[in-house]
Amino acid sequence: MSESKLAGQFFDAAIGLLHRVRDEEAGNIAAAGAAVADTVAAGGRLFAFGAGHSSLAAQDVVYRAGGLALMNLLAVPGTVGVDVMPATLGSALERVDGLAAAVLDSSPAKPGDVLVIISLSGRNALPVEMAMNARALGLKVIGVTSVAYTRATKSRHVSGTYLKDHCDIVLDSKIAVGDAELTAEGIEAPFAPASTVVTSALMQAVMACAAGDLAERGIEPPLLRSGNVDGGHEWNGRVMTEYRDRIFYRH
Repeated sequence: MSESKLAGQFFDAAIGLLHRVRDEEAGNIAAAGAAVADTVAAGGRLFAFGAGHSSLAAQDVVYRAGGLALMNLLAVPGTVGVDVMPATLGSALERVDGLAAAVLDSSPAKPGDVLVIISLSGRNALPVEMAMNARALGLKVIGVTSVAYTRATKSRHVSGTYLKDHCDIVLDSKIAVGDAELTAEGIEAPFAPASTVVTSALMQAVMACAAGDLAERGIEPPLLRSGNVDGGHEWNGRVMTEYRDRIFYRH
């Protein structure tokens, strides 16, 4: 099998998943966008959390051109991608009980804020407890996960529940268990994961809905511009000054 054929098969698989989430999750995407817009309009703040590779989709909506300036990364040290050595430590930290509560208690999140929690499997203690504790604190929780994992895997949280069980709104990424879209003769393990592509698209779709919702209410969405276009730095400086009490990456 040629490399170009495999590349084409991956694109086909990713595009198929994007079509599915566009069509099957449209209502939930709109609801999540409205929740984000409600929070912005009410003076609240926005946070996104993800562990391991799920953190990539969270980082993708923080401090970026075309994105909402109020989206902040809720980071748990050691779990943001491969920022620790050995990298396997990050996976182990996702299973530690009590870590989520400590992170939330020391964060600037307040009742009425929105927290988006991204976890492909939704089965580990960290995202489950993050959702449970966030709701107990009065935050609105949006979960981005693959519901398929709840049918094919066992929860690693003592409650036996999954991320989806503790969210106000759930966005199902439709990713198959194992997160690998391709198999091929001569290659022993399945390969070519698409979760980052799909989850990032879901996040950007929610942000787009939120921006449109705010505009319909007559509220200018607090968007950032590219610093690589003329006037971008000045625009972003104005936005960050205006919303400085709701942005936590600007210090």
